[in-house]
Amino acid sequence: MSFLEFIFYFFSTLTVLSALGMITARNPVHAVLFLVFAFFNSAALWITLRAEFLGIVLVLVYVGAVMVLFLFVVMMLDINVARMREGFIRFLPLGIVVALVMVVELGLVVGARYFQVDALPGAGEGGAPNTVALGQVLYTQYVYPFEIAAVVLLVAIVAAIALTLRRRPETKYQKPEQQMAVRREQRVRLVKMASEKKS
Repeated sequence: MSFLEFIFYFFSTLTVLSALGMITARNPVHAVLFLVFAFFNSAALWITLRAEFLGIVLVLVYVGAVMVLFLFVVMMLDINVARMREGFIRFLPLGIVVALVMVVELGLVVGARYFQVDALPGAGEGGAPNTVALGQVLYTQYVYPFEIAAVVLLVAIVAAIALTLRRRPETKYQKPEQQMAVRREQRVRLVKMASEKKS
């Protein structure tokens, strides 16, 4: 067994163990942390398979953004774990059937001959690295779908900001331009009062 195969099986074992830890953890925060660990191990597997771009994107997008957001949401919510697990035994047979169907489908996909494709040329095989090859294809052959996807994401960001910035009548807003235009007579009022006499 070569060192690369040892690294591959090592990270594969860690991925499977972290996935099992995610679905068996009683604490939701621990489940999210197990999922983050599974993503890290999956990224290491992509890198060992000479798919550096996919590994880096998996770490940056999923671990750096999506899972951190999930972690903060889970930590802020007051989740009743006992209530969530009340119907676990009742739906266990259905879950086992779905899991077996998924295992059979994965076996059919992995074992099928018509799904085997040639690997992308790596840096050591005389070709360009797959990141360079992916960039060349993405910005030449698929440049219009890439730009359309960017515009759709931009519209989604603007729509999300517009939805969160709607006016609420019960909320008080400050108006800095009016605060800066106030004069001294409007800030201080002098009141003349008669002096009090000692009784």
